[in-house]
Amino acid sequence: MPFITRKAIPRRTVLKTMGATVALPFLDAMVPAATSFAGGAEASARTRLVAMEMVHGSAGSTQFGVKEHLWSPAAVGSNFDLSPTSLKPLEPYRDYLTIVSNTMNHPAEAWSAPEIGGDHFRSSATFLTQAHPRQTEGSDIQVGMSLDQVYAKAHGQTTPIPSLQLCIEPIDMAGGCDYGYACVYTDAISWASPTEPLPAIRDPRAVFNLLFGVGGTPQERQARRKEAASILDWLTGTIAGMRQQLAPIPHWT
Repeated sequence: MPFITRKAIPRRTVLKTMGATVALPFLDAMVPAATSFAGGAEASARTRLVAMEMVHGSAGSTQFGVKEHLWSPAAVGSNFDLSPTSLKPLEPYRDYLTIVSNTMNHPAEAWSAPEIGGDHFRSSATFLTQAHPRQTEGSDIQVGMSLDQVYAKAHGQTTPIPSLQLCIEPIDMAGGCDYGYACVYTDAISWASPTEPLPAIRDPRAVFNLLFGVGGTPQERQARRKEAASILDWLTGTIAGMRQQLAPIPHWT
């Protein structure tokens, strides 16, 4: 039962001891194995959507690849055999797999004579939008909202970053590319709206700073990167900064 005394703890005494009372964030590794907490953590895990594009396709998408089942298994249903395919590493997860094969991306094809030959410059933009891009090298681009952004809009609002776009090749979304198409069609697979492409991040450090970085300015982020101390040392420095910023509290008797 709580009780009240006439004793008071000075604020600066609290600040001096904060370094020893900092709570670490709860991590999955902290969940005890074989306990009800473990089941609860697993049950509350969010479902993630990951969409990956291979820019120039794969061997399995050719006529020879389809015939030899280089990418998709020959059998349909749940009794498929992954051993002769490129999906063999996914064998331990076969109970969670749904393989969709023999699909066509009609919006990536040429719909008019001036568009013939520009399949590669349309395919990325149509991958998740399934919309035919407007042939233009200017700013009047138009394709469609992508599937990942539809999902992020519905299920990604409970996280600080609803969606994250990554790439492994350098991209340049400015200007025009071949066959009369803006380069943005080639370099963006995520579209927040029919006219709003989302650029992908290639620099791993930029991704890390986005997910875990601190500091609101480039100078603060650069200073953070140069620190060799642990996170607890950084917190100690932050607390020291708080002592300097806070004004003294008037004392009443």
